Amino acid sequence: MEGVRQYGTCFQNLGHRVEVVTLDDPHADFVKEFPLYVHALGPVLGKYGYNRNLVPWLRAHAQQYDVIVVNGLWQYHSLATWRALRKGGVRYYLYTHGMLDPWFKLKYPLKHLKKLLYWTLAEYRVLRDAKAVLFTTEEERLMARSSFRPYRATERVVGFGTAVPPANSEVLRDRFLARRTALRDRRIILFLGRIHEKKGCDLLLRAFASVLSREDSAQLVFAGPDETRWVPQLQAIARELGVDGRVSWEGMLRGDDKWGAFYSAEVFVLPSHQENFGVAVAEALGCGLPVLISDKVNIWREVQQERAGLVAPDTQLGTNQLLNQWLDLTGEQRRVMGESARRLFTERFAIDVAARNLLGVLADLGQSGALPA
Repeated sequence: MEGVRQYGTCFQNLGHRVEVVTLDDPHADFVKEFPLYVHALGPVLGKYGYNRNLVPWLRAHAQQYDVIVVNGLWQYHSLATWRALRKGGVRYYLYTHGMLDPWFKLKYPLKHLKKLLYWTLAEYRVLRDAKAVLFTTEEERLMARSSFRPYRATERVVGFGTAVPPANSEVLRDRFLARRTALRDRRIILFLGRIHEKKGCDLLLRAFASVLSREDSAQLVFAGPDETRWVPQLQAIARELGVDGRVSWEGMLRGDDKWGAFYSAEVFVLPSHQENFGVAVAEALGCGLPVLISDKVNIWREVQQERAGLVAPDTQLGTNQLLNQWLDLTGEQRRVMGESARRLFTERFAIDVAARNLLGVLADLGQSGALPA
């Protein structure tokens, strides 16, 4: 939803009209507060999100639009778009958002069997008949081919981006630390994202414990929602390792608090087992914050090539290596890496750059002559 908001706002600033069709309840507060024009057709039935209104709505209105972009798979909205448009003159584009990553097949084999049935009956056709299937990275495009068979798609890599972080870094840092005096004068190692097993939080916790003797001023900060209630287990591990006093649990951070956390840290860490793009990684780069990431974060090649951070496998040994290599760097090396991080964001991951890339792909595929890139 945040990606739709940011891209849509950027497109509007470039002179395009953007409308959002959602199966959410039109009375939901977040729908009413959304900054783009919204057609809310919900509510839906069940987790699959079935809604009988979507197909007739698309058939009645699709001709009004130059471009239709579908965000995500495995719920009714993608199948409904295929049903509504497959015989008409309007073609749609499909953003997979990492939902074809083979990691899910390996981690959840029973769920994969269910998806395999659905793929054969429906989702394969959704990809096959799309004008183009859009991927955020080359890594994502290549991995998508190995998740399901048959696989047939017109593939395009369009990148992804996020908003430029606020520039008042010192003010935001001071505000953040003013409410967290225990973090002052600490070397903050920041994890910001969902507290979930796929993110490698346990690897980071154990790696931090292994290097704490090297740097007694280090503090590990976890910030993010605990949707699977994993935090109590992680806290128990911290106590067993004897580092519970050096680990902070901030919960979900928004707005100035989120940016204050980025600007207070000296490094951002994400040893994820699967990450399609990693918006938080891009946000850290935009703040001039070097990133320590696994090679399962799909922008790891760009980070490594531009020397904007360090990369290692998503294992305990690899995560330990990331922290040890970071501590081995001199202050000057860390400063240069921070400059490279900000430059990489500006050139590749800023929302205006990503939006123009997407518009360029749409124009190249000939959807409409009214789409200047």
